[in-house]
Amino acid sequence: MSLLRAATSDDIPSITRIYADAVLTGTASYELSPPDTAEMLSRYEAIVQQGYPYIVAVDEGGRVVGYAYASAFRTRPAYRWLVEDSIYLAEGARGQGLGKRLLDELVRLSTDLGFRQMAAVIGGASAASVALHNACGFSMVGTMAGTGFKHGNWLDTVFMQRPLGEGTTTSPDPDRYPGTLYRG
Repeated sequence: MSLLRAATSDDIPSITRIYADAVLTGTASYELSPPDTAEMLSRYEAIVQQGYPYIVAVDEGGRVVGYAYASAFRTRPAYRWLVEDSIYLAEGARGQGLGKRLLDELVRLSTDLGFRQMAAVIGGASAASVALHNACGFSMVGTMAGTGFKHGNWLDTVFMQRPLGEGTTTSPDPDRYPGTLYRG
């Protein structure tokens, strides 16, 4: 069973390889050219410096076989209680329940930080990703048809959402927000 832990900058080369495969062969990302390690490090630093969770799954041999992070859905201040999840797995790690473990942990960490909603923006309307998010308590919010063009096909984008913690039943605690993005 893979170990889940906080990602570090040392994990970025492995994360870059996993993401490059997703960009080149899949539809989860609408990027067409994989970013290099320097760009992936910059993206990682931007996320963790604001206090968002960024985790990896490491197999028994010590190899990073998946990663997940939460980040801002939008940068307007009223969105600050909503995070968007991202999950990517190495090809050999798919279909073994690892995505669910990563997403469950990401939900837990985001809830502990005081976030109230998590959104999933599923490129290519991936049936596996929709099923994963359903299994983790997300509900379908909507589908935007033909939002991307990749691998010679028009792709739909699915939006899913789930409440975190008390959701919208109470006001959020502004002192629990981890990031610096919205602080003056």
